[in-house]
Amino acid sequence: MGEKLAMTATALLPPMGLIVVVLGSILGGLATPTEAAGCGAIGSIILCACYKNLTMEVLKEALYKTVVITAMILMILMCGTMFAGVFSATGGMAGVQALLAAWELTSWQTLAMLLFIAFIAGFMLDLISLMLIVVPIAMPIIVLQQFTDMTTGEILSRGDIKIWFSICFLIMIQTSYLTPPMAPAIFYLRGISPPEITLMHMYKGVVPFILLHGVVLAFVLYIPKMALWLPTILFRGF
Repeated sequence: MGEKLAMTATALLPPMGLIVVVLGSILGGLATPTEAAGCGAIGSIILCACYKNLTMEVLKEALYKTVVITAMILMILMCGTMFAGVFSATGGMAGVQALLAAWELTSWQTLAMLLFIAFIAGFMLDLISLMLIVVPIAMPIIVLQQFTDMTTGEILSRGDIKIWFSICFLIMIQTSYLTPPMAPAIFYLRGISPPEITLMHMYKGVVPFILLHGVVLAFVLYIPKMALWLPTILFRGF
């Protein structure tokens, strides 16, 4: 028993400590995200050396994957930024706003429509692409709406609406990634799972998590302060 605990502690505590240091330095204002990422990379190399897994082949593979992933992310960012700029410059935003005005949707109906669009788009697009394509269109629309906290009757400010909508948006995307038949997250997991675990097993296994996501989304929609509490605490001193 003691040996198992020692092995578990050796395997879990150093990586957890690295995560705490990286995130803690950002939240504590000690480092910018870029600086914290650099510290995390150095810490990962040190941990790899401590575990006696650091070789030139491992280092080359890590560097190669870093370059590939970074290039992919930057390409997505560039294309998403270009799309948002062209869409806005050609009057796309004004067209969407005029369409919504013609439909005469209420604030909550507008929110439901945007979240539904995010849910469907999550079947086909990754998170970064979704944020760069959908958010620049949805955010200017949603901040023009008026929402109230169902429990207090307090009208949300534009800043609160941005944070609240962002949280709801992310919950909806995560739900989309788990929802069959597309379920991108399940297909990612299927690629590393043992052969005896079938897609049907995974489809059945994600049902409780989908239901939990729905419950969380309902609470956040009904009580916006649930989404605003942590950001309020974090930025109280700014």
